Amino acid sequence: MNKDAKIYVAGHKGMVGSAICRLLEKEGYENLLLRSSSELDLRDQGAVQRFFAEEKPTHVFLAAAKVGGILANNTYRGEFLYDNLMITANVIHAAHDAKVEKLLFLGSSCIYPKLAPQPLKENYLLTGTLEETNEPYAIAKIAGIKMCETYRDQYGDNFIAAMPTNLYGPNDNYDLKKSHVLPALIRKFHTAKIAGDKQVEIWGTGSPLREFLHVDDLADACLYLMSNYNGKQFVNVGTGVDLSIKELALKIKAIVGFEGELIFDTSKPDGTPRKLMDVSYLQAQGWHHNIELEAGIQSVYASVLASGILDY
Repeated sequence: MNKDAKIYVAGHKGMVGSAICRLLEKEGYENLLLRSSSELDLRDQGAVQRFFAEEKPTHVFLAAAKVGGILANNTYRGEFLYDNLMITANVIHAAHDAKVEKLLFLGSSCIYPKLAPQPLKENYLLTGTLEETNEPYAIAKIAGIKMCETYRDQYGDNFIAAMPTNLYGPNDNYDLKKSHVLPALIRKFHTAKIAGDKQVEIWGTGSPLREFLHVDDLADACLYLMSNYNGKQFVNVGTGVDLSIKELALKIKAIVGFEGELIFDTSKPDGTPRKLMDVSYLQAQGWHHNIELEAGIQSVYASVLASGILDY
């Protein structure tokens, strides 16, 4: 990808898109094409087609999506399916029509069956039933993978796909009604510490195992793939290391400095028992993560303290 390439980052204000933009700018890519959701509704097929026809980007990072944790995924099931299907289909098809040189579609580890063998290999896709709470989101992401594959098969488009594990980092969502587990735990422990509470309640049993990747590492992987990878096979992006939600909670508790106890609400859903990515395929392509979890959480907590996000 040349430094003067006209690069459209869809979803540039989100956690993933903003991380990609920061890295591109740092690496000297100055011709970035950016539109907020108020400027361009990616669910509107006509608007997306006009945008691509007029702007003619050469490269696309498709990081736009409607996202959330278990509660949001399970509450807004119709919205999650419709919005993500429309965003994905509209951008990929418009990229095809505009003869975009290369597109990278970003999905999620939730595409895999709930009870798939661990760690999750790319060829486990569509081998079993999805986890119920985020099934609509997963189906939309699977559709994106298949669009990249079939547009490559039928039209020869160089559209690639990457499936990141659970992410955290700058521009994460700390709203407890919509956030994922790691930022939610940071907010819970911080709030309890400030209030002098003696307990923090955590959803589920604490036993599910999860893998976490700093979003700056994902951005690095995205740029690496855009520059070096042209395969049909979608690629897992992660660390290849996981820990239990309880272990994560204890780690965050220590970093935040909360001294009370943990209470697990076992009436709440656990979600998938384990979601560890097999990242051997990506590592064989030459990429490996750089930011370890404890250092990543420490930097995130320091930044949100400085920003005042947790005070609201």
